[in-house]
Amino acid sequence: MSEGNAVVARNVRLLREQRGLSLAELARQAGLAKQTLSNLEQGAGNPTVDTLFSIATALGVPVTRLVAEREQVMTVQRGDEVVWQRHAGYESRSLDHVYGSGVIENYLVRIGRDPEGAGKPSEPHPVGTLEHLYVISGRVRVGPADGPVELSAGDFVRYPGDRPHVYESLDGESLVHIVVSVPRVQPGTGATTVVRTHGGGRS
Repeated sequence: MSEGNAVVARNVRLLREQRGLSLAELARQAGLAKQTLSNLEQGAGNPTVDTLFSIATALGVPVTRLVAEREQVMTVQRGDEVVWQRHAGYESRSLDHVYGSGVIENYLVRIGRDPEGAGKPSEPHPVGTLEHLYVISGRVRVGPADGPVELSAGDFVRYPGDRPHVYESLDGESLVHIVVSVPRVQPGTGATTVVRTHGGGRS
């Protein structure tokens, strides 16, 4: 199995299981034979570009989510580079999209109120968790512990939350808004228990 095929196999299986789809159902939605999809998830064969786009469309994700190593999927949106869309009476700015079933958690987090814990990595959340963070005020260093990014007010980042990650204020106290998407179905387990990521307890 080539490394490229292995990456696609892992990503397709993870995204399918997050959405609670069977092989047959995803194959139907993508217009593919079930055996074709099964072979792809086993890392066999060489999927065509058309096949990858069909699967990505059925899963509701960009095709890059299928071919990129999951750990490397991080998106940064700088506040001074975005384009606001004009509507009747208001303007809007799209930050990100959340796909699949599970739990969506919203938090306002004040970073810098615990100097002793500054820069200490947080524990990983369940497999498949993503964090979407918008900086309201201040300057922060956030994201995967092995590759955090520095952000200022108005900036946005999305990064995997199922790896050790850090929250550090670079300018006194900073205020951020975090949306955490936690998959309901954990790959390979079928479990439906969801652990609260920042609030403690289970649901």
